[in-house]
Amino acid sequence: MTPRILFIVPLPPPIHGSAMMCQYIHDSKLINESFRCDYVNLSTSRRMEEIGNRSLVKVFRFIGSYFAVLWHLLSHRYAACYLAITCHGIGFLKDAPFVLLCKLFVKKVIIHQHNKGMADDVDRWLYRWLLPLVYRNTTVILLSWKLYPDIERVVKRDQVVICPNGIPDIKPQPSRLPNPVPHLLFLSNLLESKGVIDLLDACKILKERGYRFVCNFVGSETHEINAERFRREVHSRELDQMVHYKGSKYGEEKVRQFVATDVFVFPSCNDCFPLVLLEAMQYSLPVVSTNIGATTDIVKHKATGFIAEMHSPKNLADKISQLLDNPISVQQMGKEGRKRYFEFFTIDKYEDRIKIIFDNILNI
Repeated sequence: MTPRILFIVPLPPPIHGSAMMCQYIHDSKLINESFRCDYVNLSTSRRMEEIGNRSLVKVFRFIGSYFAVLWHLLSHRYAACYLAITCHGIGFLKDAPFVLLCKLFVKKVIIHQHNKGMADDVDRWLYRWLLPLVYRNTTVILLSWKLYPDIERVVKRDQVVICPNGIPDIKPQPSRLPNPVPHLLFLSNLLESKGVIDLLDACKILKERGYRFVCNFVGSETHEINAERFRREVHSRELDQMVHYKGSKYGEEKVRQFVATDVFVFPSCNDCFPLVLLEAMQYSLPVVSTNIGATTDIVKHKATGFIAEMHSPKNLADKISQLLDNPISVQQMGKEGRKRYFEFFTIDKYEDRIKIIFDNILNI
């Protein structure tokens, strides 16, 4: 019989890396034809503004998801449960009951780790005993071995399998021409941890050095940085003519932003495997990012872009300026980035890796 798997995963909205990767599995023809799949949405937030906020609505969503999982477990015999949970903070406390419930019914539990932060909690009294209880006798999927140090005090190395993310390609590939004035692009939610303020400071440095450029910011407003605060930050640095906030863009509007760009900049200080870097590589854009999470598995320094120091606007400006000074490198690095995307990070390769992991766990 075809093995049956229960997927307990966050699904968009809101749109973020973990939810998108779970959506790709949900929509995968390969996965859904290879296994009998049931899905329960683990997310209690439906908008980006709800993340981190406590509300009665989110409590009811949690209770509804918990009883949906219980109903599935009572109704079917599963070969495995697959969960994409948060590994730290309040999010972990919210998600842990789902893992423990699955362990009562199913022997093979798979935890797909799309985030980090466990190392910050492991010595706190509640997490000290709950983390080992949740992760004991599970298979943990990591995006890169570079993320293992975050969980090594709780998860044994032989529990871990590695599965880099992948995303669908753009078809057909839009044509791009260099801009007379170079265009930089930042695309993510407006959060300080994504490097928004660091990039604004780097733009100020570049302006003071005499560079001509346009830097567009695309992404959702957040409780940290809304459009008004962003406007004030830009104005205080005298960047009104060079830096622009474009709001959230999806579909064809997002495509146009990538096509109109020369260099993609993402100076995050809190990411595991930023999917937006793969998107930039799809469009043959050189990438300037930071050594966070698995970023150096994605961006090859001096080959497909540059790795800048975290929280260093000057170093970030230095890396961007190397590309502004050398349009030929912009083209060459962009082509190498797209080649690397096809070699490692397509959605087909991701689905194949997930299926192989399931096959091995289920001894198929």
